[in-house]
Amino acid sequence: MTYRISGLSPEPFRALFGASEEVLAEHGVRRVRATASRGFPCRITLEDAAEGETLLLLNHEDHAADTPFRSSYAIYVRECADEALVLDDALPPVFAGRPIAFRAFDAEGMLRGASLALADDADARLRELFDRPEIAYIHAHNAAHGCYSARVDRA
Repeated sequence: MTYRISGLSPEPFRALFGASEEVLAEHGVRRVRATASRGFPCRITLEDAAEGETLLLLNHEDHAADTPFRSSYAIYVRECADEALVLDDALPPVFAGRPIAFRAFDAEGMLRGASLALADDADARLRELFDRPEIAYIHAHNAAHGCYSARVDRA
């Protein structure tokens, strides 16, 4: 069994890249500057922004399913992000050293399982969830802050 981890497409955010503070404010978006090289994870590139780099902090609907599990929360996207990172059977840099909560959904968007990856055991937790045939996809979230990290699909 293989899995694919995908960052968000940059397309929905491109119009905001480089926009004025006034335009960003109209959309409830804030421009922030990374104050460290860890702690500002981009949801497109699935890497932490470098210290001094600018990102957009915005609300993102990560689970638009028409179920009680519909979800949105704050995420960061780097203004220089050109392309979504896509990995097959490999973990993105933003998972390293972080506790990651996995929420496993069926094809209708109903939550059917969950797991917590600690001590860099995310690969094992993903494989355990996908061993269950009813699991169609998984959303990864940073366990501490609760923000969406990436989508994981069967590949």
